[in-house]
Amino acid sequence: MPSHPVPASPVVSLAARPTWRPVHAVWLLSLWLALAGNLPLWLRVNELAGTPTQRLALLAGFGFVVLGITAALLSLLAWPRVFRPVATALVLVSAFNTHFMLQYGAVIDPTMLANVVQTDVREVRDLMSWTLPLTVLLVAGLPLWVVWRRPLALRSWLPQTGRNALGAVVGVVAVVGATLLTYQDLASLMRNHKELRYMVNPVNTVYAASRLAVDQLPRQVQSLKPVGEDAQLGASYAAQARPPLLMLVVGETARAQNFGLNGYARNTTPALARWQAEEGLVNFSQVQSCGTNTKVSVPCLFSPLTRAQGGDQTPEHENLLDVLQRAGLAVLWIDNQAGCKGVCARVPNASTLDLKLPGLCDGGECLDPAMLVGLDERIAALDPVRRARGVVLVMHQMGSHGPAYSHRSSADRKPFMPECTSNTLSDCLPEQLVNAYDNSIATTDHFLDLSLQWLKAKEKAGAFQTGLIYLSDHGESLGENGLYLHGVPYALAPKQQTHVPMVAWLSPGLQQRSGVGHACLRAQADKPLSHDNLFHSVLGLMDVQTTAHELSLDILAPCVASYARTGEAPHRPAS
Repeated sequence: MPSHPVPASPVVSLAARPTWRPVHAVWLLSLWLALAGNLPLWLRVNELAGTPTQRLALLAGFGFVVLGITAALLSLLAWPRVFRPVATALVLVSAFNTHFMLQYGAVIDPTMLANVVQTDVREVRDLMSWTLPLTVLLVAGLPLWVVWRRPLALRSWLPQTGRNALGAVVGVVAVVGATLLTYQDLASLMRNHKELRYMVNPVNTVYAASRLAVDQLPRQVQSLKPVGEDAQLGASYAAQARPPLLMLVVGETARAQNFGLNGYARNTTPALARWQAEEGLVNFSQVQSCGTNTKVSVPCLFSPLTRAQGGDQTPEHENLLDVLQRAGLAVLWIDNQAGCKGVCARVPNASTLDLKLPGLCDGGECLDPAMLVGLDERIAALDPVRRARGVVLVMHQMGSHGPAYSHRSSADRKPFMPECTSNTLSDCLPEQLVNAYDNSIATTDHFLDLSLQWLKAKEKAGAFQTGLIYLSDHGESLGENGLYLHGVPYALAPKQQTHVPMVAWLSPGLQQRSGVGHACLRAQADKPLSHDNLFHSVLGLMDVQTTAHELSLDILAPCVASYARTGEAPHRPAS
């Protein structure tokens, strides 16, 4: 029987597969990113433009600028093995940015990107909503399908290098041409609304990542410069009967505008009002934050540098806690947030993450009063020699962290109802959003009340001479001017994100010990202050002698001088 050869199975070579010419892939993807990937930008430009003619000119001119920048960037990366993963990353970044810009009015700058890098599971969970995957699908779905359906055509490297360079040049020419044609309107728009530069996707993220790498990575490998190497305890420790105990409460996302003590229409701080009337608590009404987010504000709050000196930059120096510890005091940081941003790295610290306290720690996070549970045992575990000299205790709140404001208060402590329970804030009725936020402020009021009671009990028991300073890290936007949350670049930030509450309470014993009389302290209450003052004021209050202590920034220094001059008696509670 004659044999017949078996026909070979058809094999499609890689070269025979449909491919994209790099120039087509670059410009089609750039066009998609410039249009769909920048929807928040075009909506904002449309709001800001004047006449219909001006609006059309701005949208067209700015559109070609964004198209040209994106095409120039992608042209440089138009290599077969590079383009698809890079394009995928840029498309996904644009999609995620679009969601958060539309939902919260966010802009993407180096600080915002640093916050993203340092976030934790709890914060990510609060930001999740059904609109996120929908936005990502609508913005990224089609271009990703097209990009991965066809690879770029393979070409030898030398001709491709020339084509890539030519594509980048064409993109730059498009940017220059569009800028020249609409220069007057475009320059005016960008000069008056600088936030627009942080809304250009995905260039904003590329720029922010580059700045972050250039500015911060070299500092991460450098040793911190020592501060207060001459620090020592002052004369008040020589023959003390009782050591001082100062509690520093670092608030989270509390804005002064919604603080009852600052004249807010709602009584969000009834407990603090009682402490103010009966126990000598002082409210400071004109305090500015160093930053608009935790990543900047917390390190700056404890920095020896003012904001003008670079305290808002990645730390290069040791901080207040290092100086206090070097002087011989016991220091303890307790965190109910996403970490201390490096501030507590060299002192004893603890977190609430692993606590299992029914009613206080549910759903993977704790309400702030959980930090007071077991506090006596935590202090007892500190070095006994240091503890006998004095203790500085830092409590880092969850406070009013958004967008899930309703999670920041317990079911039995919600005086303002009904409240918004969604983390898609733009979907909430404004009054319900404010209710949820105000409930979180009321919970901070309750936590501070518990803390003050604990400190007063310590004083009464004869264990310590006690005091408390509360100061929020930054404020919050609740829909004003279309903005939500925080993190707007400081130069552009509204006052809701930079005007923060601050209170202080000193027991009679600590007043007498420090020489900080109540009447003089109250006289400082309405003066313009900022985060710049905390480092030096704590050193003064704790009588830590060092050349790092600047009297001009110590808000308590005038009171010490007044006490020494007049012998002012400390405030006594009403009987």
